[in-house]
Amino acid sequence: MVLGSAAAILIAGWLIGATGIGGVLVVPMLNQVQGVALQDAIAAASLAFALPGVAAAWKLRQSGGAVPRGTGTMALASLPGAAIGAVLVHHVSVSWLLAGLAVLALASGLWGLRGAPHAREDREALSPLAMGALGAAVGLGSALTGTGGPVLLVPLLLLAGQPVRNILPPAQAIQLPVALCAATGHAIAGALDLRLALAIGGVLLLGALAGQWAAPRTPARALHHLVCVLLILTGAWYAWRLLA
Repeated sequence: MVLGSAAAILIAGWLIGATGIGGVLVVPMLNQVQGVALQDAIAAASLAFALPGVAAAWKLRQSGGAVPRGTGTMALASLPGAAIGAVLVHHVSVSWLLAGLAVLALASGLWGLRGAPHAREDREALSPLAMGALGAAVGLGSALTGTGGPVLLVPLLLLAGQPVRNILPPAQAIQLPVALCAATGHAIAGALDLRLALAIGGVLLLGALAGQWAAPRTPARALHHLVCVLLILTGAWYAWRLLA
């Protein structure tokens, strides 16, 4: 792993730890800088996200804070979606999905910035049924794109009107099950480079721990704006990849 790639992946890990978003940087960096084939980059990234996922799960367990209802249902529902996505990615083009991700990220980021001054922090979490449906969809989309889960889940929850406090715990919780299940599917397909995945995962973990430390020390309003700006940048990145 070249130094520039390692630095970018470290930044991606920080963003994952602080906001749940950041995984979008990993696959393009591996594919365009390291020269790793797209499907192989997706497979390696899928397993790499397991390490920051473990850190996120540990943080949730240790914090003892309130976790929105349906978070467990969402995590379980992501498993079959991730397994299916890990199989499909080796047989279908993901161009249309990337286009959908670009539109979703841009729209939710712009909508979030528009509504940020009036965000309702007391709004209730979504129902377990709705969270389960989101989990299945996010598992499928994440495995197809190698983005780790939060990149899809955060904009969907933001569009649903959820405040940041109801977004970050589910975004952290979904990383580990999606990563492990998607990586299993890629391994069965014979497309998983274990050494590369663990090297990426180690760098992501270091960044994620730093991001976790920074998140609670950032004002809620600033964190909300940061998430929205990152979503807009994510959407622009996907759009650029499609047009390049």
